[in-house]
Amino acid sequence: MSFQFDGIVIGFFKIYYYGILIMLGAVAATWLASREVKRYNQDPETAWDLLPWALIGGIIGARLWHILFPPASMVQEGITTLFYLTHPLDALNLRKGGLGIPGAVMGGLVAAWIYCRVKKIPLGPWADAIAPGLALAQAIGRWGNFFNQEVYGAPTDLPWKLFIDVDHRLEGYKSVAYYHPLFFYEFLWNLANMGLLLILSRRLEGWLKTWDLFFIYAGVYGIGRFLLEFLRLDPAPVGTININQTIMLAIAVVSGVVLFLRHRKSASNL
Repeated sequence: MSFQFDGIVIGFFKIYYYGILIMLGAVAATWLASREVKRYNQDPETAWDLLPWALIGGIIGARLWHILFPPASMVQEGITTLFYLTHPLDALNLRKGGLGIPGAVMGGLVAAWIYCRVKKIPLGPWADAIAPGLALAQAIGRWGNFFNQEVYGAPTDLPWKLFIDVDHRLEGYKSVAYYHPLFFYEFLWNLANMGLLLILSRRLEGWLKTWDLFFIYAGVYGIGRFLLEFLRLDPAPVGTININQTIMLAIAVVSGVVLFLRHRKSASNL
């Protein structure tokens, strides 16, 4: 057994810290959801039954997102959506590709909806209970990007600059050593999102409606991701637009509009 910066090597097999952190984030999110769901009069043990469904759905969704919207650096190497469609084994090989967090959330939500339909339980309370845990899981998972030396921002000389090895630098930046720790910015944003959701779930308990917390989670995450994409050196392009940034803005706007429409009567009485 040997330890490397990005994982543990056991014989001919390597366990990446990225995968370990994803699992840790999923377990932490489930634990938090099992505590929060008591507030919605749901069985907390169901959270652990739901975990494998959400995990499988999340991984499938995350991989599909990456296949549909690969980053620019991979597109330049010829690894496009068409490449994955014509190389199915590469599409299935998670150890050679990437995972997209927006797809993970969507895939996990679809899996949770299927589970709730099968078990005949309401999805709404679970969506609200899981929302803070989702933010926590994303915060933990972002540290996997640190060990993989990915998801870093533009070059910087700020005191908290992040050193990136030459092998992990993008083309055109081989001579640049220090960058914005974009993964860390998102880690902090996700932690703040989790804290906000936990506070609002208690302070506004009588005002919030079912699904509100999930829409708040989506809106706050969308705003943060939209802003952080301005620093990203390796966006996911579709034509001339950064598709991740565009979709995140749309999610933030739609979430805000939905919340406003759901509460406009109560807001007019303030």
